[in-house]
Amino acid sequence: MVEDRKVGVATDFSKSSNSALKWAIENMADKGDTFYIIHVMSDGSRTNIWAKSGSPLIPLSILRQPEAMSNYGVQTDPEVLDMLDAAAGQKEVNFVAKLYWGEARQKLIDSIEDLKLDSLVMGSRGRGSIKRILMGSVSNFLMIHATCPVAIVRDSSKSK
Repeated sequence: MVEDRKVGVATDFSKSSNSALKWAIENMADKGDTFYIIHVMSDGSRTNIWAKSGSPLIPLSILRQPEAMSNYGVQTDPEVLDMLDAAAGQKEVNFVAKLYWGEARQKLIDSIEDLKLDSLVMGSRGRGSIKRILMGSVSNFLMIHATCPVAIVRDSSKSK
């Protein structure tokens, strides 16, 4: 029997991360799995109390409450919340959110260890080679340094 998995989905509520969430639900979600919706914010000044460990785990019922999420400085996407609600009911998957403050690359690596993830899914911004060299790539960094499998999902609506 396969043990219930812990799947992290990194999101910044962009179109590419929404595509990655949709892909993860369609291709990875099984009954009993827990999906961690991981969001990293660069401004840690408001929440020094959670600067190192991140927020407490936030259940889907709280994630749906705009006033509760505004306490964390997060504005959630109604489309994402609807997708999570549908998958929770249809696929019997548990969804919780975890917020981190700091540099995205390091905080996503930290989340893998902190949450004991079996895998991590994230969207690709689709930057060109020059921008990737100059600015760095979170996905490339994670593929090299992560201690679990990382799936990078490209937004299929983008064309070259």
